[in-house]
Amino acid sequence: MSDVREASAPAANQENRTGPNPAGDFIWYELMTTDAQGAKAFYDAVVGWNFGEGAEEYQGYRMINTRDGGMAGGVMPLTAEMQQHGARPTWLGYLNVGDVDSKVAEIEAAGGKALMGPTDIPSVGRIAMVADPQGAPFYVMKPIPPAGRENEPSTVFSPTDQGRCAWNELSTSDPVAARRFYGEQFGWTTDNFMPMGEHGEYRFIDHQGLTLGAISGTMGAQHPHWRFYFRVPSVGRAKEMAEANGGTIVMGPMEVPGGDHIVVGVDPQGAEFALVGKA
Repeated sequence: MSDVREASAPAANQENRTGPNPAGDFIWYELMTTDAQGAKAFYDAVVGWNFGEGAEEYQGYRMINTRDGGMAGGVMPLTAEMQQHGARPTWLGYLNVGDVDSKVAEIEAAGGKALMGPTDIPSVGRIAMVADPQGAPFYVMKPIPPAGRENEPSTVFSPTDQGRCAWNELSTSDPVAARRFYGEQFGWTTDNFMPMGEHGEYRFIDHQGLTLGAISGTMGAQHPHWRFYFRVPSVGRAKEMAEANGGTIVMGPMEVPGGDHIVVGVDPQGAEFALVGKA
């Protein structure tokens, strides 16, 4: 699903899962942005979300509400101090782990890096921001489920539901090493793949009955990073709305196997975004 390719991954298949998310699942997505109100205007128009109000007790953190009453993730406003330390607008994913501290230690031992040490968020969980050995950042998290909902899985990732992330794609400078790292750390398997000619292999990420996305090589001067494709009813319409609201489309629309179309763009604050859906 990436970078001017003639083909891409098939639709993810989901088996009937019960109970909470296993370790290694994506359980949250976060937009870090310099202008939360501007990002709200953009994504509400393009994806059909409804960003909530900023919570003062959580540094202005906002929830991303979907049209069907669910959630797609959250929004973290970047302070001046964060930006001085190198933080830039971006989308990041959260991976579920059983123990944040031990997982950070394991990631560092495997060649990764802790970007933000383990931190407790009251009533939410314990998190840390890390980078894989090639430099792609992501979060690890041990969540605190709401009372009475301990056995309910996160629904922010769904291959089919509108407004949710439908595909997680890692572009990396060393796909072989990345496959080994994520397999050892999170139990992913990447045996299934699609040959992409001179661009190498597009390796699908399978995890306990769910296809999460894929791993592929970087293109050109790209830095290793995760890209998240959010599902919209019409990619063509979303592209029009993105351009009308200050975004820039850098790739697509292009059709992918299964009949969906995708676009990749940059929002008005500079964060890359990706969309998938019907034409």
